[in-house]
Amino acid sequence: MAGRGHPRQLAFSLPHAESLSRDNFLEGPANAAGLALIDGWPEWPNRIMWLAGPEGSGKSHLAAIWAEEAGARSTMANTLTAATVPGALATGALVVEDLRAKDFDERALFHLMNLAREDGAYILFTGREAPATLDVELRDLRSRLRAVPVVSLLPPDDQLFRGLIVKFCADRQLSVDESVVSYLATRLERSSAAARQAVELLDGEALRLGRPVTRALAAELLRDA
Repeated sequence: MAGRGHPRQLAFSLPHAESLSRDNFLEGPANAAGLALIDGWPEWPNRIMWLAGPEGSGKSHLAAIWAEEAGARSTMANTLTAATVPGALATGALVVEDLRAKDFDERALFHLMNLAREDGAYILFTGREAPATLDVELRDLRSRLRAVPVVSLLPPDDQLFRGLIVKFCADRQLSVDESVVSYLATRLERSSAAARQAVELLDGEALRLGRPVTRALAAELLRDA
């Protein structure tokens, strides 16, 4: 029939599992110190360590590698309560993810650190900022946190950034050529989070339009963003 357009393809938002294994961790100067910390366990300088870095810098990936190696449980900092502390430390190792100002129970955290010291347990904290920057009301907790050694992750260099784009595409089973990777690498903010978001948007747009992932599509997407 005249005037009838092609049916629009619907894009369904399906979960994509990001591989967090040691084999799939991309190494580079930006995360070398963090990887050395994980690989150096259990010979840590302190049984409680802090991994700091911007969003998407690889903190959770490194924490997952360590959790697998150490048999650690994992919890988000803002879900930790005094009642859950003993169970969280049951294996003798714990990851506490995304500890940020005003978003955690100070007494629960103080209880956790005391119990870990009594039991000789290991804790790996992750956060965007170093613990010294947190506004903590409990003086004893503030002192404990500031004594925790910090290992920092840096923004990715060019080689690592390109590798991250390729990895995020692979996680979503996207086939892309070097022209797409180069285009994204030179136009995106130099962060893992920006690369992940761009690949996610590119995947969704390609599916919606029924088009392959090309440099032209990437250019359209970034121009309209």
